[in-house]
Order: sequence, then C-alpha cells, then structure tokens
Amino acid sequence: MIICSVNHITKSFGGNIIFKDLSLEVQEGNRIGLVGRNGGGKTTLLKLLANQESGDEGVIHWKKGLKIGYLAQISDFKELTSKEVLKTAFEQLTATETKLRQLEVEMGDEAAPGHLQRLMDQYGKLQDEFILNGGYEMDAQLDRIANGLNITDLLDKPFSSLSGGEKTKVGLGLSLLKNPELLLLDEPTNHLDMKAIEWLGAFLKEYTGTIILISHDRYFLDEVVTNVLEMEDGEIELYHTNFSGYVKEKEERLLREFQEYQEQQKKIKKMKEAIKRLRDWANRSNPPSAALHKRATNMQRALDRIEKLDRPKIDVKKMAIDFEAHDRSGKDVIVIEDVTKSFGRKNLFDKVNMLVQYKDRTAIVGENGTGKSTLLKMILKEMEPDKGVVKVGSNVKAGYLSQHVFTDIGEQQLIDVFRSEVVVNEGEARHILARFLFYGPAVFRKVSQLSGGERMRLRLAQLMYQDINLLILDEPTNHLDIDSCEVLEEALEQFNGTILAVSHDRYFLNKLFKKIYWLQDGTVRYFVGNYDWAKSKSEETIEVKQKERPVLTKTSPPKASKVEDVGAALIEEKIEQIEAEIQLLKQKLGEESELELLQRIYLELEERENNRDRLYQQLEEII
Repeated sequence: MIICSVNHITKSFGGNIIFKDLSLEVQEGNRIGLVGRNGGGKTTLLKLLANQESGDEGVIHWKKGLKIGYLAQISDFKELTSKEVLKTAFEQLTATETKLRQLEVEMGDEAAPGHLQRLMDQYGKLQDEFILNGGYEMDAQLDRIANGLNITDLLDKPFSSLSGGEKTKVGLGLSLLKNPELLLLDEPTNHLDMKAIEWLGAFLKEYTGTIILISHDRYFLDEVVTNVLEMEDGEIELYHTNFSGYVKEKEERLLREFQEYQEQQKKIKKMKEAIKRLRDWANRSNPPSAALHKRATNMQRALDRIEKLDRPKIDVKKMAIDFEAHDRSGKDVIVIEDVTKSFGRKNLFDKVNMLVQYKDRTAIVGENGTGKSTLLKMILKEMEPDKGVVKVGSNVKAGYLSQHVFTDIGEQQLIDVFRSEVVVNEGEARHILARFLFYGPAVFRKVSQLSGGERMRLRLAQLMYQDINLLILDEPTNHLDIDSCEVLEEALEQFNGTILAVSHDRYFLNKLFKKIYWLQDGTVRYFVGNYDWAKSKSEETIEVKQKERPVLTKTSPPKASKVEDVGAALIEEKIEQIEAEIQLLKQKLGEESELELLQRIYLELEERENNRDRLYQQLEEII
C-alpha cells in the first residue's frame, strides 16, 4: 500500500534549483536509506515529506490520517523537564490518566448511589480505553527508550538547559515514543555513542512502521534499511537492497551504462562516417546520384531519431586530500601515566595509562561522558589532569580536527578563515579550496552559513596545508557525506605520521585503527585489533567475570567468618594486581616485533592468566 507519493516536485533556494521534476512512491513497511552528497537536497526532501515545507511545483499525497514523526529542532518546551518532554508523546493517555485520578477522588467522596454508579461506569470505560492503548506500559516504554539512548541522566534536567546534542537525543527519543506510521530521521546517530547507536539499530530493525532515514554511518544503514534512495544531481534512483548491496549494484549499473554509452557512440560514429561517404559518392557521380543522396538523407533521419544516451558520471568530483608529514616525531608521541580527572564530585576516570607511538593508528572509544574528549584536551594542553602526567614527545606537531568546528567564527568569509591559518595569496587559496569542493563565489560565503559537512571540509583544507605529523581527530566523519568519508579514509591510510582519533563510526574504526583504548567505568582497557575485535574481547571478559565471580542467592550458605573475609580480600587484591599486569603484557605484545621477545611475553601472559583463574577458583571456595 502506498502511504506517500511525490509527484513532479521542484524545489529551489535563492535561484538555485535543488531538484526538479522529482517523483517517488513510499510503500507501507519500506525502510529507506536516503543517501547522496552534502547539499544534494536530502534534508529538503525529508522536510517536504514531513510537510514542514512546500515545493515550488508539483504535489505530495499522503495516506489519509497518516501519523508522521520527524526529528526537527525542538524549542518550545521552556518550562518542562526532559522526562516531561518525552511524556508529551503520550498526550492522549496522560489526559485519560488525569481524568481517571479525578474520578477516583470523586468516587471517594460521599455521593448519592445513583451518582456513584454513573461515576463507576465512566471510570470503567476510561480504564478499558487506557489499558487497550497501553497506558500501563508508558513508563516502561519511556525507560526503555531512555536507557537505550543513554539519556537517563537528562530526564530530571530542565529541557531548556540541555546542549544542542542533548536536545537532539531527547528529540529522537520523543520521535520513537510517538511510534508514528512514517518515521523520518535525519542523521540520528550523530550525537549518540556506540552503545546507543547499536541499540537504535536493533530498535529500528524491529520497528513496525515505515522508515526513511539519512545517515553517513554505513554499518547502521546496513543494519536498518532494505532500500536505498540515491539523490544525485537533482535526480533519484531506488535500489532494492541494503547499503552494501547498493554500492555493488551502483558499480555494476554504471559499468553497464558506460558500456551501452560506448556501444552507442561507436554506432553513431559508423553512421556518421557512412552518411559522409554516401554524400561524397553521390557528389562525385556525374551527374550527382539522387539515389545515394536519398540513402544518406534517410540514414541521417534515422540517426536524428536515436535517443542519445548521456555519458555516465563515473568520476564524480570528490575532495582531494593528501596529508603528508614532512618531519617525523620521536618514537613516543603521547605518554599518559596514572592520569586522574574529576569534575566536582564526579570522578571521570582514575589512573589512566596510554601510549601512542610513531605511525600508530590509535582510537579512543567509549560511551558519551566517559572522558574521551577530555583526554584529547589534556593532550592539547587545554586542560590539566588532577593527578598523573600527560607528555607529548619530541618534535611532535599536532593538528586538531574538532567535532565542533568553527562555532565561534561569526560573520567571517570562508576564504578569510582559510587564509588565517594557511599563508597564501587569494588566487592560490581559491585554487586549494576548489579541491575541497568550494567553487567560484562559494569561497566568499560566511562561515556561519555553512553546513556541518562544509565546515568539516574547510577545516580539513587548513590541516592539509599545515606542517603536522600528529593528527588528533574528534568525530571526523560527523556531518560528512559518505563520499567524503571514503576520501578522508583513503587520505588517512596514506598519511605517514601518527593518528589519534575519537569516533563512534564503526566502519571508520574498523578500516583504519588497530589499537583501541576503551574507556569504561572510569578505567581504560587496551586492545590490539580493530573495533570489532575489541568489542568481542570486551564482551568475552564480561561473560567470563560473570561466570567466575560467585553470586550469593537466598539458598547460599551463611556469610564467611572474619578470617575468611580477610582471605577473600587478599585474593581479590592479588586478582586486581594480576589483571593490571595482564593488561601491560598485552600492550607489550602489540608493540613488540622481535619473535624471541614475543614468545617470552606470550608465555608470561599465559602464566599470569592461569594464576588469575586459580585465584578465582580459590575465591569461590572461600565464599
């Protein structure tokens, strides 16, 4: 069943046509990923589908009574807490609940029997309606969404006091709680941590309604969507597959179209040559041959009737990034030893140790609020630790790409902001900026008018023309389109310096980073391998600890004596000490390259793990 149809829609801004004569149909139950380059009109199309904007030409038809959910800017909840904002998703149910409470009060008053019976009948009908519409499941649904999106700590805060990213997360929660028939999401993963992204992917996978979403997260698209709608040069193409299938199908389609184009070009060339020869022969005849002229004319008419194929755009213009470190740094680039940081009464992390060496590709991952960006600020000397040491090695020249780039520039022009850090004349600056897809008059736009993706491209242009050998990246793929993410990944792969990144983009992490520091519960764990490897090892450790650590139940024996308590405490101390030694050995294992030393470290590691297992067994026997 068609729930929404777009018929010959045209939309333009300031004389620039975003798309023209666009048509598509959205079927009930579709899960569509909307992909395309930044500025291609994806968000505009979503707003049109949400009935937030109207097209210049054409018409959109929605199924009668269609309930649409669209994550947009929320600014009208000034007096409410975040929890109260989320509860607005159940407006009808909360109104019914309020009425039920009022009726309960009225029934508690001494009233005439006839009046009481009327109240009871009214109460019964309302309660049936309340139960039927899931009234008693409201709090459970709200808790499920809040836990999944990791916003439980925001629930009691005034909504107006939240940051932009926090408001977006609450807005996303509100959209999900409304459970609309058509759910429209624009970059829903941008402000979420890894755990929340994975939860949202699983949630949307089970969602019963229709979904259209814009995302640059390739893993997320693969998990959620079953159709991909590509917007390119004001036109759309629908692919009945997930994102990985779309990439493969698009390649095959472009190759096929290019072959068809080449075949047609060969055919046209042969026909033109034949027409020319026929006319030459006709003119050379004495007298000129009318029959040959007629054949040439008929062939020309046939050629004119051929529907010419456009040359497929195989080489689409992309950013041209090429990072290069001219001077190498020392072996140890960043050393963090026993670093502790607190904010007020909240202990962010305690005794964190990290080592980043020359040419390492190291990533810091963890949930929001665990201190990833704080660690980066300490490395950049923007913040000091409460305890411990943060050292930056010799001859290290750092370039920093923040996720909140150019937020305080004001009304400066793009080209002026670029030249404030890269000393070149205006002509050379325009030539460089063109490599980052800023053409012609676009270089004179105000930075405040640029999208998140355009600001990121501008900052990348600055970094590429600076003398750096350490790249510190904070969510570098946020706001970039998929093409730009791929170009950035290729440039980082070829960079001959050191990279340290904070990211929630699983594809980006898996492709580039082989060393992972995982911040969790105030401590850091080190893994040699990509994100998927680190995640699997982290989950294995949690499972092992849950199995090994005894759980006291109602049928457990009485508590141990004081002597046994002391014994258990000593064993636990030893276990903690061995766990720390195991982590250091694993770190050495990832850094060492000599075979003999590797074997020695591995045997030592095996011995420590066996000792730890024996201690866990002793602990279980004592308890």
